Amino acid sequence: MKSTVLTVSTGRREAIHDLTAECAGFVQGEGDGLLNVFVPHATAGIAIIELGAGSDEDLLAALRDLLPADDRWVHAHGSPGHGRSHVMPGIVAPYATVPVLGGRIALGTWQSIALVDLNLDNPDRQVRLSFLRGM
Repeated sequence: MKSTVLTVSTGRREAIHDLTAECAGFVQGEGDGLLNVFVPHATAGIAIIELGAGSDEDLLAALRDLLPADDRWVHAHGSPGHGRSHVMPGIVAPYATVPVLGGRIALGTWQSIALVDLNLDNPDRQVRLSFLRGM
């Protein structure tokens, strides 16, 4: 299995960071198989979503509605509402697996692979890309 780790700086704000180009470059020329994208953090997730047409802002707004940054959270250290960041991976999973065909990620026309991060306390993230070659 081929694997690498990307370092992504999301700053100290809610962020959706496009990983599609890095993922495409990682599997380029690798043939057929599966790409797994995994974020080893308890407060971030991976989404396959259309980016750049407003869906990314819509996702952040929906997460704000579902997971308000207030004092309701039992997990209460860090910035106000930090506990919501620990709940988010139950909604936006910390991984995604995408087919790779002929060394190209097989996404739909408008799909992108993105890191979703609501955590205001951790500006730097790691994302592990792993390629499992087909038989």
